Amino acid sequence: MDTLTAAKAIEKDIVSIRREIHMYPEIGLETPRTSALVARLLRDLGVEVRERVGGYGVVGLIRGEVPGPAKVVALRADMDALPVNEETGKDYASKVPGAMHACGHDAHVAMLLGASRVLSEMRNRFSGAVKLIFQPGEEGAGGAKYMIDDGCLEDPKPDIMFGLHVGTLWSAKAGQVGVRSGALMAASDSFVIEVHGKGGHGAAPHLSVDPVVISAQIVTALQTIVSREVDPIAPAVVTVGKIEAGTARNIIPETCTMLGTVRYIDRVLKDYIPARIRDIAGGVAASMRAEARVEYKYGYPPLVNDRSATEFLARSAASLVGPDNVLEVQPTMGGEDMAYYLERVPGTFFSLGSAGSDPSTWYPNHHPKFDIDESVLPLGAAVLAQACLDFLGQSG
Repeated sequence: MDTLTAAKAIEKDIVSIRREIHMYPEIGLETPRTSALVARLLRDLGVEVRERVGGYGVVGLIRGEVPGPAKVVALRADMDALPVNEETGKDYASKVPGAMHACGHDAHVAMLLGASRVLSEMRNRFSGAVKLIFQPGEEGAGGAKYMIDDGCLEDPKPDIMFGLHVGTLWSAKAGQVGVRSGALMAASDSFVIEVHGKGGHGAAPHLSVDPVVISAQIVTALQTIVSREVDPIAPAVVTVGKIEAGTARNIIPETCTMLGTVRYIDRVLKDYIPARIRDIAGGVAASMRAEARVEYKYGYPPLVNDRSATEFLARSAASLVGPDNVLEVQPTMGGEDMAYYLERVPGTFFSLGSAGSDPSTWYPNHHPKFDIDESVLPLGAAVLAQACLDFLGQSG
């Protein structure tokens, strides 16, 4: 039996798992219910399980039964949801107010559990081992780093690693696999700028130093970093998304606070952009008799796919979906903490289109009406399982 046939044979179970997780979403690093479900299902398959890895992370290990090289493949799925009120109206909609699987992580977990079941029943077809990494806190909390620090990539260390993402982020139709070697996703840093001026009456601005006006000048000046200082063919973004100041319409406040995000794919910009933000904010403020304090926080690094691993995954996936359904996708300025794993293990992060014929599956990731065509669930499980068989042993 091939992996796709095996995955389709358990499609109802995979869908059921996805819906169970979808109904009870958990946000950030706190995923006890989802983690317990994952650990229980893995143990039911006879998989070696380690719980509480870097918090609520779960790591499973499936050992092959064929004598041969002790190579290791790692597969990763993220488990956390988003602080979104669901508006799909589906029978399996979230039962937790203010929380929703609006990015498809429920599908990722269900597909990896499906792949785990397929692989556990095919141990006699591969040597080495498959490491299963179920991670909390992808949506901004950096759960990958906590799991790595707690040894999820050790004992045994993976030789190659794969992860996938469903949705419409790369505009792929249901069943299409999107791949790209090299940089796929951007770094996602953040900053806070506090402009300190001198408060006073709105009718007498000459007696004050208005931090709101100064902040407006800083916002405009920051845009020149990308438009005039960064190579036009090197994607970068500097966005001020929130400005807070004042208590009344006729009072000039003492301070104005700006919050923003920085995205870049070229690692050479990691130090350049924050330095220029500090220079510009400080310089503009000083020229207008104020002071600017900048707090810059590095987030996820750029996600860079290994060329060899990407080409390998593309060939493996094509054997299931056909070469015409394996597409090269463009980079996105979104961030993903899969990047931390790929800094340490050669691998690739790929997309699986999940927009089917039903318009309810056309909404973008993070939308309160986001949903997927569930027919992709066994396919995703099969693609993951097939990649492991192709790397570790005989797939025929």
